[in-house]
Amino acid sequence: MAQVRPFRALRYSAEAGSLGRLVAPPYDVISPEERERYLELDPHNVVHLTLPDSEDRAARDLREWQEEGVLEREAEPAVWAFSQAYTGPDGVERTRNGLVVAVRLEPYENRVILPHERTHAGPKEGRLRLLRATQTQLEPIFLLHDGDPVELPEREPDLAAGGDRLWRVEGDPGESFAEAQLLIADGHHRYETALAFHEEDGSEASAWMMVVLVSTREEGLTIFPTHRLAAALNGVRGTPIDEPGDELPGVVLYRGGGYELVEGDGLDVEVVDALAPQGVSYTAQRAEAVAAVDRGDAEAAFLLRPTRIEDVFTRARAGRVLPQKTTYFFPKLTSGFLFQPLD
Repeated sequence: MAQVRPFRALRYSAEAGSLGRLVAPPYDVISPEERERYLELDPHNVVHLTLPDSEDRAARDLREWQEEGVLEREAEPAVWAFSQAYTGPDGVERTRNGLVVAVRLEPYENRVILPHERTHAGPKEGRLRLLRATQTQLEPIFLLHDGDPVELPEREPDLAAGGDRLWRVEGDPGESFAEAQLLIADGHHRYETALAFHEEDGSEASAWMMVVLVSTREEGLTIFPTHRLAAALNGVRGTPIDEPGDELPGVVLYRGGGYELVEGDGLDVEVVDALAPQGVSYTAQRAEAVAAVDRGDAEAAFLLRPTRIEDVFTRARAGRVLPQKTTYFFPKLTSGFLFQPLD
């Protein structure tokens, strides 16, 4: 079902300098203060492209960097093995591996590439303007599949920075995914932006998108919870309980220095969504959620358990879309290793 192929990547050349100064987290997790730091870190840092002063400036930088030799195009299409070593929010060290490929865009109704979270129009409008200007996929999105985990080459990586390593690998993985359904783990807004651009552009090149494919059987694949802070509770009440340990017994409401167990049907995120709290914000850190309530920044916090990968896939295959921030796949994919020009 899914069409997957190698692609001719655009990437930083050796003359560009240390990759550690050039790569960055994806655009949607960089604060204004962090953006300024990355812009100042190196005149060719990827944030100049992903979070530019203007879309035209990003397009100009991209063109000039290629003319100056800062960026160079791979001579041949390739698939890239990708590995991220990281320490999770729980303090555990893990490694998550996958493949960087180009995947053919499919409308959601074709049931080939499946969403699992709702999106908002605002972020997509900005990304679409940037894609129109640069004609380049600047950041990969993160997809899951039910196939075998990737085997990493037993040699030094071709590209490396921080805990990330990439290797060019031979072969075309297309047949391996011919019967696969792919689930968007992270990157819903960018995927829908790519669909919108292809609809208006109509070219074969814009029908393909750079993605990282990770197996659901990958040992280092973990979903962490995203807790909810609420400005107003809408009358929600639970059963008082003692402060829970690391393993929560269900949806736990924290307010006024006490804990309550909240009943409801479905996944934790669905239970909270059905209660319709007002003024919701999010944090991945349980301690921060509690501290925000204690400071008076929120009336209450809903503490959630992680959503299981199999539950996300089951609902996506049934056509059900879950609330925003249902999943927290950590770490985010690093931006700046590879780009995919749409030509």
